[in-house]
Amino acid sequence: MSRVLLRGARVVTMAPGRPDAEHVDVLVDADRISAVGADIEAPDAEVVDLCGRIVIPGLVNAHLHTWQTALRSVGADWTLMEYLTRLHGECAGRYTPADMHISNLAGALSQINCGTTTVGDWCHNVLSPEHADAAVEGLARSGVRAVFLHGTPYRAPEIPHPLAEIDRLLDGPVRDHALITLGMALQGPQYSSVETASADFHAGAQRGLVVSMHQSGGDPSPGWEAVRAAGLFSPLTNIVHGSGLSEDWIKRLVEAGVTFTSTPENELGQGHGTPVTGSLLRLGSAPSLGTDIDTAVPGKLLTAARFALAHQRSLDHAHHRQTTGTHLDTPSVTAKQALAWATVEGARALGLADQVGRIEVGMQADLVAVDARALNLWPAHDPVATVLHADIANIEAVMIAGRWRKRDHGLLASGLDEVKDRLRESGERLLRGTGPEGPRV
Repeated sequence: MSRVLLRGARVVTMAPGRPDAEHVDVLVDADRISAVGADIEAPDAEVVDLCGRIVIPGLVNAHLHTWQTALRSVGADWTLMEYLTRLHGECAGRYTPADMHISNLAGALSQINCGTTTVGDWCHNVLSPEHADAAVEGLARSGVRAVFLHGTPYRAPEIPHPLAEIDRLLDGPVRDHALITLGMALQGPQYSSVETASADFHAGAQRGLVVSMHQSGGDPSPGWEAVRAAGLFSPLTNIVHGSGLSEDWIKRLVEAGVTFTSTPENELGQGHGTPVTGSLLRLGSAPSLGTDIDTAVPGKLLTAARFALAHQRSLDHAHHRQTTGTHLDTPSVTAKQALAWATVEGARALGLADQVGRIEVGMQADLVAVDARALNLWPAHDPVATVLHADIANIEAVMIAGRWRKRDHGLLASGLDEVKDRLRESGERLLRGTGPEGPRV
């Protein structure tokens, strides 16, 4: 049946002008939302009773190196420099296309299980066209919606992004999958020559692609000014982390429409620097969120949202006490803002704001049902806060493009035991001989 009527839930639409949560029905027609309102009549639709649940837009993990899934937890105690040395210096070059495929498949399925319906897959270990194709196929098989941000291992600053590969992917592997779009994971102006940075930005603009880049500590290199002077910063530009950028630089970038993605748990733990959340909020902007690397932190976006919220509140509380000698009377950041970072802002960062991130007529039917009847959430007095407090066990159902990918608390994916076996075998082989004492497994 192509029509599904979700009835009985409290719905957090994240749409402007609507209440934070409301008792409304949601009608899904094929892959889109066709109606949102009270007591919708749809005699030909399958009716799903979601009484006691909270329905939200699918979460958007705007920055994830999904290819690292097979190496989960090995870097939990690594600093940023250890991560770069041991993961990129020792393990990354051992990846085969099969390793890319199984990590992307398992990582995307895990994201769906956590309530994420869209992933910004920052794939900077594409060693060959076969590696790229295998990564894309892994995403496609999972059923997740994804922006495949094509990247390469770290290279000399003068070497431009391989545009022949971008065009090949646009003409074939990515075009063949309706839920996958292409972007460019650039080295960016911080790690490229002035000429290369400008050329890469031009190439992305010509193709209408999101271009995303890391900026983590250190003053901006000359390439930043060159890109700015050429007018190449735009809403299709995404900066991950952003630590090290001055308030003036962040202001210029926000004015150009640039989006920022913070990965708060990893940024705080590995030493990237202080998340840019506060700088953005002071400018009337906001971050999107990612979980970054499963090698160091769990890939749960709701956890990232709570980290971002608590960290910014902590900074604001401390600043207020230092400047006034008193405590804040009201919270500086709200739970709904944090949920927006994980939905609306994520969609904007990935160039998908007209498709996902809100529950509105005409939007893609990417929806999540949170079971608020569970003991850890009940009674759910504040639906938005309840969602932020949810864990994997509370994610009852996930729909992507009108198709159920999780129901009754279980993934609707076949062969999960085989996927887990392949993932373990991949990780053990990739780690063999890593570090002075061998693999940490």
